[in-house]
Amino acid sequence: MPARFEKPEDHPHVAVVTIDRPERANSMDPETLRDLAAHWARINEDGDVRVAVLTGAGDRIFCAGMDMTRTIPVSQALARGEQVDPVDFEGLRAAGHATLVRTRLRVPLIAAVNGHARAGGFDLMLASELRFSVPEATFALEEVALGLYPTGQATVALPRQIDAVHANYLMYTGEPIDADRALALGLLNELVPADRLMSRVFEVADRIAANAPLAVQATLAGVRELDGMDLENAYSRQEELGKPLRKSEDAREAQRAFVEKRPPKFTGR
Repeated sequence: MPARFEKPEDHPHVAVVTIDRPERANSMDPETLRDLAAHWARINEDGDVRVAVLTGAGDRIFCAGMDMTRTIPVSQALARGEQVDPVDFEGLRAAGHATLVRTRLRVPLIAAVNGHARAGGFDLMLASELRFSVPEATFALEEVALGLYPTGQATVALPRQIDAVHANYLMYTGEPIDADRALALGLLNELVPADRLMSRVFEVADRIAANAPLAVQATLAGVRELDGMDLENAYSRQEELGKPLRKSEDAREAQRAFVEKRPPKFTGR
């Protein structure tokens, strides 16, 4: 499979999705798009998963974006009204879900950026809540240099995540930046040596997974929903979001664990 799904035994409640096309710079062809869409759907349906991780195979490239020899020509043919292979068509139909534009995960997503993140790979990273990168990685939105519009996350998410002037520079010039610059702009949480990247990501994922899952998921949903809302309505809505959790079994378990001086055992109820 060009994109793999795993639930590591040593990391309960964590799902790992790996784009596995290192020979093609981990670019996304129609098959990869279908795999990614299926894996995100599986994560949303699996109540045992509390955190998701996305990374790329190999030690050089996280994801180079859409496959220039497969996906881009097919999308251009469709735009011209031409017939395309049904398998390729299904892959393109899955693109919005694969890139998390038309699908929202119910759990936090951590990007383990093991190498260069370019074009759609950069877009895909922008869909994550937390990001850890190797120092050697570079980042670029190259669509304008290819005569394309960045239809993933960039024009929607990037100006909301960093200052507009820096977002505009990345989108309009197509020039790459290094990992130090990406960290300084607030695109990354940490730079981690390659030999420690996944262990650090799992450390953070396990810490999130150890928290009450309903509370984590409600907080994630709240952050998304309240973004851009006026303050009065935002404060009112957050009270609505928080009220059901105060009646949850996990909240009662946290109180018992505090009194009994032990770690809580959350069940997601």
